[in-house]
Amino acid sequence: MEYKEIKIGIGDCNIAKPPDRLITIGLGSCIGIALFDKYSKVGGLAHIMLPDSSKFSKITNELKFADLAIPTLISQMKNAGAKEKFLRAKIAGGASMFNFSDKSMNMDIGDRNAKTVKEILQKLSIPIDSEDTGGNKGRTVIFDTVTGILYVKTIGEGIKEI
Repeated sequence: MEYKEIKIGIGDCNIAKPPDRLITIGLGSCIGIALFDKYSKVGGLAHIMLPDSSKFSKITNELKFADLAIPTLISQMKNAGAKEKFLRAKIAGGASMFNFSDKSMNMDIGDRNAKTVKEILQKLSIPIDSEDTGGNKGRTVIFDTVTGILYVKTIGEGIKEI
């Protein structure tokens, strides 16, 4: 089956329908958030960099932030026929890419990203079916809108399906 591979850059999101796939590379501390409505077969993928936009006075790209990107992605999916009540999530990324000596400061952006994404999805009543977060290695994710599978390629560890 012929399909398009739609690339999602850092601080970006997009949607697709079967047979197309959504792909994002370079997930270190960033999080890839895949949402899927299995009934309408509308899938979406966001690549967020930071957990929360509230500390920033000037925002040039709303899609960098989990708190702004997730509602935007949901809106795009609803416009394409998805129903919010049927959305389910899979997430990957949130690695700790840097070793900070001062553990008292919460400098682990990957961990903060993962926690914030989970909190936002919980508030929106979107269940997380599976996740591959944490660690200290980068990931690439490919979201298959035919099956709803999120393929996670981790550097040095191969590919897993979540």
